[in-house]
Amino acid sequence: MSSLKITTRDAATGPVLEIFGALDYDTAPRLRELLATLALRPGQCLVLDLGGVEFCDSSGITSLIAAHHHARAAQADVALAAVPARILRTLRIVGLDQIFVIQPGGDGLSPAEDGVG
Repeated sequence: MSSLKITTRDAATGPVLEIFGALDYDTAPRLRELLATLALRPGQCLVLDLGGVEFCDSSGITSLIAAHHHARAAQADVALAAVPARILRTLRIVGLDQIFVIQPGGDGLSPAEDGVG
């Protein structure tokens, strides 16, 4: 498995974290540490682009939940974008598709804004 790489960029709606590699027991703490340093303003949307995630275990899912808590504490939203099918299946099984907005792409746009949906 590959290591974790996270790139951060700003979009009109808020920060976008592009995540690549394995989001697992060994690497998930890096995402949680990055989230702790991320300043969000009320009304923003934190987008986690999972298009490059090759593997996600329960520790990775816990870090996604931490992102949700971090955003909600700042009165912001969080969305998952470009979620690979195998990870989306897991999110649906555990019911997390009910708490996360899931976007088709990683550009920080809502489905209506990017011409989808």
